[in-house]
Amino acid sequence: MSSPRYVVKEDEVTFTAMRAQGAGGQNVNKVSSAIHLRFDIAASSLPDWLRERLLGLNDQRISKEGVLVIKAQQYRTQEQNRADALLRLQALIDGASHTPKARRATKPTYGSKQRRLAGKSQRAAIKSLRGRVID
Repeated sequence: MSSPRYVVKEDEVTFTAMRAQGAGGQNVNKVSSAIHLRFDIAASSLPDWLRERLLGLNDQRISKEGVLVIKAQQYRTQEQNRADALLRLQALIDGASHTPKARRATKPTYGSKQRRLAGKSQRAAIKSLRGRVID
């Protein structure tokens, strides 16, 4: 069973167009093709537990005020960068909504212990041969 997908509404996201960095040919200094996406996590319609998990992420794109800022400038057109920013936002939300599977504690097997000890003794034998040779 997969977790339900939480979709962000368009009115909760603000887009700002700006000039992109890097190569762009003749249009690099005249066309605002890069997109700044701003998403206020605290004021969103996402469930409380998901908002807490998003705010708890140690992500440098989330400000102290709880605003997520994504900068998209990979493509040369504003529409493609806008779609890329929305995809990255959705990927972040999907990743935060996934609950990690609980780890079940297990003991190492007898064979793995034997292999580890054999490797250690083999390494010790190699190191003992590095000593001074007495005639």
